[in-house]
Amino acid sequence: MALPESRTLSLIFKYVDDHVLNYIELLKEAVAIKSVSCSPHLRDDCITMVKWLHCKLKALGVEAEECDVGTQTLPDGRPLRLPPVILGSLGNDPSKPTVCIYGHIDVQPAAQEDGWHTEPFNLTEIDGKLYGRGASDDKGPVLCWLNAIQAYQKQELPIPVNLKFVFEAMEESGSEGLEDLLKQRKESFFQNVDYVCISDNYWLGKDKPCLTYGLRGLCYFFIEVTCACKDLHSGVYGGTINEAMSDMVYLLSRLVDKDGTILIPNINNDVLPVTDDERRQYQEIDFSVLDYKTELGSPSLLHKEDKTKLLMSRWRFPSLSVHGMEGCFSDPGTKTVIPRKVIGKFSIRIVPNQDPIAVEKAVVDYLNKEWAKRGSSNKFKVSMVHGAKAWVTDPRNSNYEAAIRATKRVYNTEPDMTREGGSIPITLTFQEVTDKSVILIPIGACDDGAHSQNEKLDRRNYIQGTKLLAAYLYEIGKMGK
Repeated sequence: MALPESRTLSLIFKYVDDHVLNYIELLKEAVAIKSVSCSPHLRDDCITMVKWLHCKLKALGVEAEECDVGTQTLPDGRPLRLPPVILGSLGNDPSKPTVCIYGHIDVQPAAQEDGWHTEPFNLTEIDGKLYGRGASDDKGPVLCWLNAIQAYQKQELPIPVNLKFVFEAMEESGSEGLEDLLKQRKESFFQNVDYVCISDNYWLGKDKPCLTYGLRGLCYFFIEVTCACKDLHSGVYGGTINEAMSDMVYLLSRLVDKDGTILIPNINNDVLPVTDDERRQYQEIDFSVLDYKTELGSPSLLHKEDKTKLLMSRWRFPSLSVHGMEGCFSDPGTKTVIPRKVIGKFSIRIVPNQDPIAVEKAVVDYLNKEWAKRGSSNKFKVSMVHGAKAWVTDPRNSNYEAAIRATKRVYNTEPDMTREGGSIPITLTFQEVTDKSVILIPIGACDDGAHSQNEKLDRRNYIQGTKLLAAYLYEIGKMGK
């Protein structure tokens, strides 16, 4: 049931509707900056992106600083400056609650030749969809916050809360440097924070909004097998050595079976049992298995296409995915080469209460045993290169209550309460640093294609998302300290 619209929100919503083209132009500016954090040659663009956002915040009256978080070491040993992290504040009224907002302004790589229908760094609107790298992940949602704040100011309405801002340009590359900064500022910058809000995820479907209270963690592994000191001609050397690629295929095949079951012993020992209350929550979620299957273009799904089992497999239980391999021939055509060394890559999405250290031990022990069974004379090494815990919270609190009311005001419906299969590791850090409730309020839809070709953000979600975040601030303000 829709809530009666307040005078404040009526003015805010009208302002937003009257400035749609301005917001789209702002997003176009942001998308045009190639802030690809994983590409060293684009590091200056990431820094440019930080400075661009800093200027926009300053124009809104935000007191912001660009915090130096040091350097990273590239695989070849070279140091590279990390982009600064923006910490900002707006308002210091002790009678108002303080909301800390987090977002990121870096993006994944993108090139038109990869299969984009448009130039990825030139925001292009087609049939109400705004195509561009970062439009949905996460530049569009970040700008929704700025748009919402501007609407309050232009309508000469007091912002109902004090605001803290944390914006980074390395999220797509592990948020290097950010966790240490947050912990350093725990007793200063974060001292008076009452709530934390992140908008860096997506609706479960295309039509119904949701709020997110859980994320899976991530353990990422490399397997390295070496068979020679150089690449070899298969016609000259084939049949005379144990080939690294054959060993790698064997090892990767021993990780997960055709039904998606992880073959590593004891990997599920710490997974929390499912409660009856959880099962009821999953049954009530609006989710079309047929639409999901159609979107994927897959002939079949695991778990007999049962909605609850599918959703739990996406959010509630660990999964293992094989991602690729370095060192092997992957271009079109033929090449009769035996690679001297190959590096296989796979990850496990972990859940509460799994611990990355325990997962690492289980994986390393298992693969060492499988390697011994293989009996190969080649060199073998397995290592975990990244480990992040899962995050889950109890959504029965004032932070979620405010977001539910805001959603009703904008979309005239009750949001679904969801978890996510992906990982935003810094979420747990925010919870630990502030000791306050953290909420994820998605802006984009399930088909936005973040990290994929033709990433987009629907115009509707961008504009209604601006209203949603404005309404969230309004509802939090009513909650008080």
